[in-house]
Amino acid sequence: MRNFKKVLSVLLIGGLLVFAFAGCQNKSGKNQSEGQDSTKALSGTVATNGSTSMEKVINSLSEQFMKDNKDVTVTYDPTGSGTGIETVSNGKCDIGLASRNLKDSEKGLKSTTLALDGIAIIVNKDMNVEDLTVEKIADIFTGKIKNWKELGGEDLKISCIGRESGSGTRDGFESVTKTTDKCVLSQELTSTGAVISAVANNKNAIGYASLSTVEGQNGIKAVKVGGVECTEENIKNGTYAVQRPFILVLKEDAKLSEAAQEFVDYITSKDAAELIRSAGAVPVV
Repeated sequence: MRNFKKVLSVLLIGGLLVFAFAGCQNKSGKNQSEGQDSTKALSGTVATNGSTSMEKVINSLSEQFMKDNKDVTVTYDPTGSGTGIETVSNGKCDIGLASRNLKDSEKGLKSTTLALDGIAIIVNKDMNVEDLTVEKIADIFTGKIKNWKELGGEDLKISCIGRESGSGTRDGFESVTKTTDKCVLSQELTSTGAVISAVANNKNAIGYASLSTVEGQNGIKAVKVGGVECTEENIKNGTYAVQRPFILVLKEDAKLSEAAQEFVDYITSKDAAELIRSAGAVPVV
C-alpha cells in the first residue's frame, strides 16, 4: 500500500509540473501566437490611380495578386498620369501610376520603373505611308507638314490626333519628338482608346498610342519610325525611338500598408514579368 501511495504521489507531482510548464509557454506567447501570426492572411485595400495607358498592365497584375490574396482588393482609377501623381502626393491613393518620369517640380515623391512602353505612331489602315522619321513626325504635329502627299501619300490634309494636357502618353510623345507645347491638333482627346477610334474612323488622321493598346486593333496600323518597327524587342534593345517608362509613384515619407507593400514587391519582381509581357509592355526585370 505504501508503495502504491508513493507511485501515486510521483505521478501527481509530474502532472502538475507538465501543466505548469505548458502554462508558462502559453503566457510567453512564443508557441501558439507565433503559429497564428505566421499563417495570418493578407487583407485590405490597395488604391492605385493614374495613367490610362497602364490599364492593361495594372489590371492584369492586380487580378493575379487578388487571386493569390483573396482578402485583398486592388482598385484602379484611370485618371491620367498627372492626376495620379497629384493624388498620391495628396495621400488620396497608395500608388500613383505614370507613363512618364517624374518632373523636377514634383517633390516629395519617389518612383520605380515597372516596365517600358513603346508609343506607336498610328495612321488609318488605308493610308499608304509606312515609315516616318522622328523629325518628320515632329513636323507633322507642329503643322510644318500639312498634306500626306509631302510624305509620299495621297493628296489629303493631315489631321493630327493627340491627348489632353497632363497625359503621360502626350508627355512621352512630345518629349521624344521635342514638340512640347508646339503641337497643332485637330482633336485633343482624353483617353488612349478615343485616339485609336478617331484615327480608325478618319483616313487623314495620325495619332499616337501605347503599344499595349494598339496591338490587335482594327482600322489602324503602326508606322515604322526611322525604319524600326514598334515591337517589344526593339523597345527593350533601345532601337525604337519613341518609348517611355511605366512607373510606380510613392510618397517618400509615407509607409505603405502591408497589403500595398506586398503588391509593390510582387509587381516589381520576376514573378510578374510574364504578365507584364502578356499585357503588351516590356518588363525590366
